[in-house]
Parts: sequence; C-alpha cells; structure tokens
Amino acid sequence: MNHKAAILTVSDGAAEGRREDVSGPRLVQMLEEAGVQVIETAVVPDEMDKISAQLRLYADYLKVSLVLTTGGTGLSRRDVTPEATRRVLERTVPGLAEAMRAEGLKITPHAVLSRGVCGIRGATLIINLPGGPNAAVEGLKIILPALPHGLNKLRGDTSDCAR
Repeated sequence: MNHKAAILTVSDGAAEGRREDVSGPRLVQMLEEAGVQVIETAVVPDEMDKISAQLRLYADYLKVSLVLTTGGTGLSRRDVTPEATRRVLERTVPGLAEAMRAEGLKITPHAVLSRGVCGIRGATLIINLPGGPNAAVEGLKIILPALPHGLNKLRGDTSDCAR
C-alpha cells in the first residue's frame, strides 16, 4: 500500500499523562509493516469536539488516506468516539466494523460491546478501533487485508473490481 495515515488515540488518562499510550504505537508499527506511512499521531481526551476537530484536520488538511482511532468505543459515559466520528463522516462503511465485531467475538465475548464505526470523509477512510492494545491490533488484523483495495478505490482507482 502506498498511502499515508494518521492515528488518533482517544484516552483521558493518556491525554493527561496518567497512562502510557500503548495502542497508538502498536498500530503505527502494524501500518508501517504493511507499507503505510504514518505521518501524524495524536492523543486527545474523550471529548467529542476535540475528537471531531482532529479527524477533520487529518481528512481535510493533511488529506491522509486512512485515519485509525483507538479508544472511546465502549459503553462508559465518556466513550464518545463513535458519535464524534459520525459528526464528520459523509458515508459509512459498516462492513468493516461488522467484520471486526464478528471476528472479535471468536476471541472474546466483549467484542460485541464495541460501538466503533467506520466511514469516509472526502478521500479519507476513518476507522474506530477499541482502546485496548490487543483489541486494537486484533481489529486492524481482521480488516487489514481489505484496506489496500478500499483505499485505492477511495483515491480514484477505476479498474474493474471483479476477480
């Protein structure tokens, strides 16, 4: 894949320096191993306006192909990443989130509690991943094989999709 990406960690603890961001760096490593250049990373608290603003920055100004968020997809009151993401999406890509939940269920029953969403803003694919390092990595592993094709199409590839 010849694409640029950004990773946004959503965590009150990491944003306040009380907790180390482990998920973000692990996602950077996975993407770089897959040939994706990660040009930006950030950590924000679980605040809808800050999350949405960062997603707009990545899609509208940095114009990355892919944004991965990690964290804020659970059931606690502060988990607002899906709502912040929906604010900025133009179209949804529900199959990615459905696949992560379905395959994740084979690993843990907690996978069905993830409320993560996936979608498109401009020519950027935005994917919400869980905040736990193992869950974030497992989620990305599940969908990573589909990303090159999807990102190429999103960026204007008009070749036939038939196999």
